[in-house]
Parts: sequence; C-alpha cells; structure tokens
Amino acid sequence: MCRNIRTLHNFEPPATRDEVHAAALQYVRKVSGTTKPSQANQAAFDEAVLEVAHATRHLLEHLTSSAPPKDREVEAAKARARAQLRYG
Repeated sequence: MCRNIRTLHNFEPPATRDEVHAAALQYVRKVSGTTKPSQANQAAFDEAVLEVAHATRHLLEHLTSSAPPKDREVEAAKARARAQLRYG
C-alpha cells in the first residue's frame, strides 16, 4: 500500500492538494490495515485522512532545502527506468 506514497518536498511546482490528500489516504490505509473502512469506521477514517493531509501540508510549507527543486517529469522518467530494470 505505502509504495504509492511519493516524495512531495522540493518539487517545482509544489505538491498539489490532491497529491497531499493521496499520500495521506495511502498512509491512513496502511496504518488502519484497510483500503475500505466499514460504515462504522468511515467517519474516523475520513477524519484521519484530513488530519494527516493538514499535517503534511504544514510540514511541506515549513521545510527548506538548499538543493534545486526537482522536476516531476525527470523524476518520473527515472522511476520508469528503475521499474524497467527491476521488472524487465
């Protein structure tokens, strides 16, 4: 599940709300051990996703880096190359 969480810091343009929400959702899924919570747990699950997304946005806003920002297309190409080597 958590393999889908991507690095969000130091990209140009910065991470979008959708990217932060997707990472938060994956984190909560991993921690809770479920991808689809029961109706009884849905509210708690949704609240946790919102809180993790908020904390993530806060963290990203306050991190600094001396490295130049990364380009999403270049990083995606590197990931595809690694996958090609790994899976053939």
